[in-house]
Order: sequence, then C-alpha cells, then structure tokens
Amino acid sequence: MIKRNLLLFFSTSFAVLMLNSCSCNPENIAKFALKGMESMMGEGFLPSEEIRALGDFQGMSVALNSSTVDDHTESTIFLKLENGDPVKLGNQPEILARKCAEIYLRDFENSENYRQITVQFIQTDPSNPENIAMQEYTFDTKDF
Repeated sequence: MIKRNLLLFFSTSFAVLMLNSCSCNPENIAKFALKGMESMMGEGFLPSEEIRALGDFQGMSVALNSSTVDDHTESTIFLKLENGDPVKLGNQPEILARKCAEIYLRDFENSENYRQITVQFIQTDPSNPENIAMQEYTFDTKDF
C-alpha cells in the first residue's frame, strides 16, 4: 500500500513538473493525446482533413462497435460528421456519405476488422441547439 501511494505521488509530481515546464499550449497537448489514441486504435483512426473538406464539416468523430451474439460478431464503424455545408451535402447526400466512407476505410489501417460503416450527417440549428436533424447511411466495408 505504501509503495502504491509513493508511486502515485511520484507519478503525479512528474506530471505536474512536465506540465509546468512546458509552454502549456493546449492545442499541442490535445494533438499529443489524439496521437496517443490513434497509435492504440490504429493509424488513420481519426477522420482526415480530406473528409472534413468534402462537406466542410465543423465536427467529426468516430465510434467503433463490436458485439457477439450466438457466435456471430457484428462490427460497425460509426463516422459522425456534424454541421456540414448544406450546399455541399446537396440533393444526393448518399453519394457524399459513400465518398466519406471510402476515404475513411482507405485511411484506417484496421478497417478490415469491421463489417459495416455507418456515416451520420448531423445538423444542429444554431438558434435552437436542441433542434437536430440526422441522416444515416450504412455500407458494407467489403464493397470498398
């Protein structure tokens, strides 16, 4: 118990010293944390700026889901793209969704471990954030 507390004390002290000795640029700290997450999940886990540019999306996130029922595994990538330019989403958003899925699967090194990819376009009303519209498109990864 004492060794654990001592280790915790030294670890915390080291972290505080490291943060105090740096310029504490929050953007750099966030980039470092995201790179660490990407190294655990696989290269290309975070959506690329190429995807952001396709729809001029303000927010992007990814969730990975895998579940097993009766020896059958379902695995899905959820690519959530928020507040894109309505003009770029256009009259055929399924084409944009497919292009985003294609780019994401190309860049994510562990994409072969997933059977489906679901692309979600989410738009929020700037004057009423509780007003949300969502369009969702699901594709089999083997089709890419």
